[in-house]
Amino acid sequence: MGNAADQRQAQPSMNRFDQRSRSLTPFLALTACAVLFLWMTCRGLPDVVASHFDVSGQANGFMSRGFYFALMLIIVAIAPLALAVLPISMFNKPGARINLPNGHYWLAPERRADTIDFLSRQSTRFAAMTLVFLCYTHWLVVRANAVVPPHLSSPWFLGGLVVFLLGTLVWVISLLGHFRHVPHEAA
Repeated sequence: MGNAADQRQAQPSMNRFDQRSRSLTPFLALTACAVLFLWMTCRGLPDVVASHFDVSGQANGFMSRGFYFALMLIIVAIAPLALAVLPISMFNKPGARINLPNGHYWLAPERRADTIDFLSRQSTRFAAMTLVFLCYTHWLVVRANAVVPPHLSSPWFLGGLVVFLLGTLVWVISLLGHFRHVPHEAA
């Protein structure tokens, strides 16, 4: 009889892990699209790719197309994937130390699983936002290599960077705001 009760208690935590894994599905699909985008766009690049640009947009660093593709694959696909997956795996460790505003409330045993679900979704959102920005930056490099001599549009890069930084600011404010608020009935 004790074994059945133990199995019922273990089942909700396993379901939560399954939910967290399923919440990664859209992000993994976005990552697959990003890899396909990289592959398709890198095929049209010259053999020697202008890959680094100064403030005025002039190319000052070059690499082979194959090396550029491999580097961008790591930067665009693997880095955001790590941003999405590592926090989820760290939050799921039993003794994980999580520093949050009002942590005593949000990490209480009856709310801990929901808090970890929220943090997992938020880390995946930030990873997706980062992935989109990196693909945008890659597209600017592709466009820069379409002209001779290669030239990166600094205003377009700065505009994308500003949008990404504003999005990051909104993400941080909403994340912290969520945990700064403790429902009145619990206070």
